[in-house]
Amino acid sequence: MRRFVLGWQKMGYAERYKAQIVNYADDFVICCQGNAFEAMQVMRQLMGRLRLTLNEEKTHYCRVPRQHFTFLGYTFGRYYSQRSGRAYLSARPSTKSINRQIESIREKTAKSRSRLPAEQIVMELNDGLRGWANYFALGPVEDAYRFIDGYVTRRLRRWLCIKHEIRGSGCYRFPDQYLHD
Repeated sequence: MRRFVLGWQKMGYAERYKAQIVNYADDFVICCQGNAFEAMQVMRQLMGRLRLTLNEEKTHYCRVPRQHFTFLGYTFGRYYSQRSGRAYLSARPSTKSINRQIESIREKTAKSRSRLPAEQIVMELNDGLRGWANYFALGPVEDAYRFIDGYVTRRLRRWLCIKHEIRGSGCYRFPDQYLHD
């Protein structure tokens, strides 16, 4: 990948297409103000010369801000302020990333784990949530955090009800303050 980025710069494609390459490991995005279709063709030729392959399912171009694209778990595009209604460009956790976190929480609070001590389950949940929140600290993330927090609360209450063989939702027996303590 390093050879591709260096070749892109040295051959003058960055200036020609007013393009910047943002890469992490083997993933990259080319942000350009010039002709994106031509830049994509040049990228394919350069990758072919270096004998690197592209994942055709992930390879596409989009016109930001009209369209969104996903890169490294974030969805980039135009969003609107809830207070003023003004448009701005930003990144949010992608739906796929949120769903993966939900699945992880579901597995950690599964019925089959009801024999484990509550402290262990809470520690595992906190470790996963802390890591997820640290990674997704960029952009407007309040909605995603609120959704994940609500889901964790429901799943933990459900797990505690199963563990202690209590009927119902557990809202009175395990209020929010109890769960946070």
